[in-house]
Amino acid sequence: MNFLAHLHLADNSQTSLAGNLAGDFAKGDIAAYAKPLQQGIWLHRQIDQLTDDHEITRELIRQFPKKYQRIAPILADLAFDHMLARYWDEYHHLTLDAFCRQAYTDLAQNTGLPDKLAEMVPLMAKHQLLQSYQKRAGLNEAIYRVSKRFSKPELFTGADKTLKQMDIDIEIAFRTLYPQLMAYSRILSRKTPSEYL
Repeated sequence: MNFLAHLHLADNSQTSLAGNLAGDFAKGDIAAYAKPLQQGIWLHRQIDQLTDDHEITRELIRQFPKKYQRIAPILADLAFDHMLARYWDEYHHLTLDAFCRQAYTDLAQNTGLPDKLAEMVPLMAKHQLLQSYQKRAGLNEAIYRVSKRFSKPELFTGADKTLKQMDIDIEIAFRTLYPQLMAYSRILSRKTPSEYL
């Protein structure tokens, strides 16, 4: 799952939006973060592990062409955010725009975020990054941004076309897996280790 999904699952489980997003940026020991952030980071890690280990995800990854196998998990994460944004009204009572505006405000008001996330929050809001996932062009832009973080960005060449060709398979995987993750996130929030509460 990528940014939008983690924020949605945080809202779904009534845990810290900032903490759940910080899970992509906080490395190693998280004891220095505020307790709500610790819980969110822990939950983020649990969701990532569940997603990576799930047979639905593994089967989807196997369907990617051989040349994309190395980056297929990243592409699947981005594609799942696109699916969530595309069918947002089926998963949340607020509009996507209203939810994203609330998320940007919540993130901006949180102090003590990992440095890279703190730097990114104003840019996310300015460019409406989360909302952009709703359109294919936004997904393609996300693929481009991620590719620039790699020493070999050419690994992502043509990935946008592959995701478009795999659209139905990705949608089936997402619609099957995501309701399970929503349930897991609520259960896991109640099972948070005491040191993170």
